[in-house]
Amino acid sequence: MDQAAKLRELINSRRMYSKQIATHNENSTKDARIICVTSGKGGVGKTNFTINLGMELTKLNNRVVIIDADLGLANIDVILGTVPKYTLLDVIHNDKSLDEVMINGPNDIKIISGGSGVLELVDMSLASIQQLIEKLNSINNYADIILIDTGAGLSNSVLSFVLSAQEIIIVTTPEPTSITDAYAMIKTINLKDKNKKIKVIVNRVENITEGNIAFEKLNNASKRFLSMNLEKLGHIFDDNSVSKSVKKQRPFTMEYPNSIASKNIKNIAIKLVNDVTFESSNAFDNFFKKLVNFLR
Repeated sequence: MDQAAKLRELINSRRMYSKQIATHNENSTKDARIICVTSGKGGVGKTNFTINLGMELTKLNNRVVIIDADLGLANIDVILGTVPKYTLLDVIHNDKSLDEVMINGPNDIKIISGGSGVLELVDMSLASIQQLIEKLNSINNYADIILIDTGAGLSNSVLSFVLSAQEIIIVTTPEPTSITDAYAMIKTINLKDKNKKIKVIVNRVENITEGNIAFEKLNNASKRFLSMNLEKLGHIFDDNSVSKSVKKQRPFTMEYPNSIASKNIKNIAIKLVNDVTFESSNAFDNFFKKLVNFLR
């Protein structure tokens, strides 16, 4: 074989290797990104934020599934004016498929009502849990991003979701009680897992300065007492369009897309999408297994 033939063989070999790598990457399992939205106290606008964040994420070409995991006061369906026929409980006990449990929201958002089904996991056998995980794994066919709307406070179920998720967003307001409760949540998370990255949203601010001050209070306390840096994901202005939309049971980003609150949400969604530091391999499987362990 002459030198030119050897060179052609080398080039063809490298091309074939590159093709094999590309095929492998295309076939590799990529799970949806799992983001848990929580708060230290109720009434800070967490659920409304979750829905509207989902709306903006779909506009950025992401498929979004929202899991309503507020077991005590689930109200995503109330805010959107929809009533789910089935919940996660029906997947567990009534052999319903994911397709039957999910309902369609605006902008093609899919919504799953957790109901009390999550607590049923505590009493399930490992074999049944694995079957359930395999059934729910098809959620990756519908989602690039899964938003989990937890309850508020430090209950075991809330912390189980928070500690199982890849990413955590804590919603607070500038009010001292809200900041205090948000810090209590951050402190508890830090005690359980010091490596968790926490993003913070300051809702209902009068101006940017107020939002910055509220975040710095939280971040300074976290750095001083927990040796932990928080990430400021953004702020949302106190805006009448939000309450008007709630009364209409419509997302404010849809009803008032040019409002200041809608623009704030858009900026937050863009910042979130540009953050690509998360792991996507087997994320859902890992999330569910962690959730079961924490609940038990």
